[in-house]
Amino acid sequence: MMKVLRTPDSRFQDLPGYDFEPHYLNINDDDGTELRVHYIDEGPRDAEPILLMHGNPTWVYLYRKMIPGLLETGRRVLAVDLVGLGRSDKPAKRRYYTQARHIDWMSKWLTAMDLQHITLFCQDWGGTIGLHLVAKHPERFDRVVASNTGLGDGQTVPRALRIWQWGMKLLPIFPLRYAIRSAIQTASFSEAELEAYVAPFPSRKYQTAILAFPQLLPTHPNMPGVADNLLAWEKLSQLRKPFLTLFGTRDPMTRGADEYLQQVIPGAAGQAHQRISGAGHFTQEDKPEELVHAITNFLNTSEDG
Repeated sequence: MMKVLRTPDSRFQDLPGYDFEPHYLNINDDDGTELRVHYIDEGPRDAEPILLMHGNPTWVYLYRKMIPGLLETGRRVLAVDLVGLGRSDKPAKRRYYTQARHIDWMSKWLTAMDLQHITLFCQDWGGTIGLHLVAKHPERFDRVVASNTGLGDGQTVPRALRIWQWGMKLLPIFPLRYAIRSAIQTASFSEAELEAYVAPFPSRKYQTAILAFPQLLPTHPNMPGVADNLLAWEKLSQLRKPFLTLFGTRDPMTRGADEYLQQVIPGAAGQAHQRISGAGHFTQEDKPEELVHAITNFLNTSEDG
């Protein structure tokens, strides 16, 4: 059984621009440990869902600027915190975290929620895990939007990603404030908003997941996760459902991954792919209005997808 931490609710009071009610669903790890997964759930419960998945080291706070605009489409909008991040439970040791486990945890959440006709928007690790969900459960998804993400093969790895992984391996504590502040491009980002990103991690012991994630990046062909990613690519190479890429022009970590997604996934053909000028790794923070506009257009042009 895993040792699990839970961030106190008091850490999430009065966050700027964020007034969404928390929702929780309990899942079980294969070792029997119960994990509480947090998610936002807004809009009509009988409407087709838009599912928003974030990456590391953020949480669903990243989507606060997009959710109101997406609700204007008339759809149900959900954003889920990955296990170890946000208001979701946090297994306490690095060895608890593997890519396969993250995929399993989110797969259990997805099937327990019984979501159908999903439009997925996914970024960073939310994309890696989310694309595996699409590969495993294609019947649940109608369309996909990917931003600054991909599935690593352990060979074509940006230099910035290798440096990031190497640096994070040596650190006893994650430089969270610096990582968030340096990655966000918008000049209006405030100190209070920065503190909201830090809220889930009141001390070093809560940071295990954000330290573990970089070591799971498949930067070498023999790393765990590469074989699973290649199997997922095989399934995604047959995916004919509409697939859109919206990548930031200022993200060195995933540069070129959008082109590969477009080449491999049949459903990407003919879509209005964009590289969003001025957006960095966290497109949701830098250019939320542009993302909502592009997603809305995508929904309108792919209704029969």
